[in-house]
Amino acid sequence: MCEYCGCQSLASIDELTREHDEVVRLISHLRGAHQDADAPRMARVAREITAVLGPHTRVEEHGLFPAMAPDFPEQIAALEAEHRHIESVLAEAAGGVTPSDPSWPERLMAAMAVLRDHILKEQDGVFPAALATLGTEEWEAVEKVRARAGGVLPGPTD
Repeated sequence: MCEYCGCQSLASIDELTREHDEVVRLISHLRGAHQDADAPRMARVAREITAVLGPHTRVEEHGLFPAMAPDFPEQIAALEAEHRHIESVLAEAAGGVTPSDPSWPERLMAAMAVLRDHILKEQDGVFPAALATLGTEEWEAVEKVRARAGGVLPGPTD
């Protein structure tokens, strides 16, 4: 996504950005499954998205967001509410289940539209603001959360 502010030079932001990129890639697969009316494939892709978002969300909500909440309380609360909404729709496909609710494919696609907008808010707003406002101690706290949360993506190839 963006590279204009230099925030990706921080390992924490680079990892979050790479996870965003992977989610966007998976959403494109979801669109194809939706066009084919293939609910089982949609459910499989939803589980892949969930696997990427699990550690990603933990890093944001237990590392980055708490450090930013004092300066941006409303924005952080809104982002966390979006997390809950997206997670609830994705969770319907947990455990290898294809949701039987006929409205689920449309609700999933609507949640993915929210997720795409959410990613842009983080990439263009949260990450540059974090670069400008957080100090060394806060970044170290974010790194500790990442170490506990792990991730599903391989390391950078640079």
